[in-house]
Amino acid sequence: MNIKLYELREDEKPALAEVMARVGAGGARMASDARMAGDAQVAGGAPVGGGAAPQAGDALKRGAAPQACAAPSDITIDAVPDELGIENVASAQGFDAVVISGRSAMTAEVLDRLAELGVKYLATRTVGVDHIDVAHAHELGLRVCNTGYPPEGVAEFAVMLMLIVLRRYKPSLWRQQVNDYSLGGLEGRELGRLTVGIVGTGRIGQQVARILGGFGSKVLGYDPCPSDAARAAGIEYVPLEELYRRSDVVTLHVPLTEENRGMVDAEAINQMRDGVVLVNVSRGELIDVAAVTSAIEFEKIGALAMDVFADEVGIYHESRVNDIIRNRDMAYLRQFPNVVLTPHMAFYTDTNVNSMVEQGVRGVIAMAEGPGSWASEV
Repeated sequence: MNIKLYELREDEKPALAEVMARVGAGGARMASDARMAGDAQVAGGAPVGGGAAPQAGDALKRGAAPQACAAPSDITIDAVPDELGIENVASAQGFDAVVISGRSAMTAEVLDRLAELGVKYLATRTVGVDHIDVAHAHELGLRVCNTGYPPEGVAEFAVMLMLIVLRRYKPSLWRQQVNDYSLGGLEGRELGRLTVGIVGTGRIGQQVARILGGFGSKVLGYDPCPSDAARAAGIEYVPLEELYRRSDVVTLHVPLTEENRGMVDAEAINQMRDGVVLVNVSRGELIDVAAVTSAIEFEKIGALAMDVFADEVGIYHESRVNDIIRNRDMAYLRQFPNVVLTPHMAFYTDTNVNSMVEQGVRGVIAMAEGPGSWASEV
């Protein structure tokens, strides 16, 4: 099986080398000319040992041993740092599968060309799939899977953002840069005395609830598909309007769909408590930026913490030190003392980086085994 992996970052190279070694378990080998430097290519003939494919999120959980998975044939991987797009889609010719990350937009045009080139499988090293036209991929017969890396990293980051804004760390840091150590205006609130509303109670939302339980917070939740696992994590399900009305903190943990795009709009904000803290580590497009900005200006929203932003591609994960940034909403929001913006890094832990690379590779291998072999297939 020939796999083309795009968007390989420097920090992912060791993880990819480890994956190649692991999928070659059981008498398999890495090719003697495998290389990870310079042009960032990996090549290897690796007959893969037996064993079941890991389920979504199982790979590299804390304390869990890596699992082997079966494969249809020898495996070769060509890994490059480039994003995949229409201008370079021809580079996928001769490959059975492509593995991408979130910066490669899989439009209908790109997917058409991939199918014409004989690509059968597509994996993204992300949880979200909003950069892929999944419906069109299915029409073409392309099979698609995402990853389900362990939820702890993102969940911990979300709670960290809550604490940062609740304890007014940003203005405190600003003051210290000019040797101002006064306390006026820095009085914070204790998370354990607040009610937190979790919108989206999947694996990450559940982990947020478990962490908040340690603080003693009251935890409400909304999800179109309630689960017993979420209830066991300490979540009390309520209608969305009630969650908005009762919560001191609202945190978003839902995928981006056309149905929930801009879900935090003026109407939703008006249902929230005065001074509400809003946290978003999912997708920037979930919020109506104009409505949120207005609510901050008029102090309806007490604090905003976001790890994501609409139109962040080309800004986040890049060095733009000497550039003019053409995202006025981002620039304007960043100047508020009660707004914290981080550059889409909630996922960025050693555990998650390793898991994303491993599941991306294992995903296409598992899909090649046959229908229903991969729990994260979408």
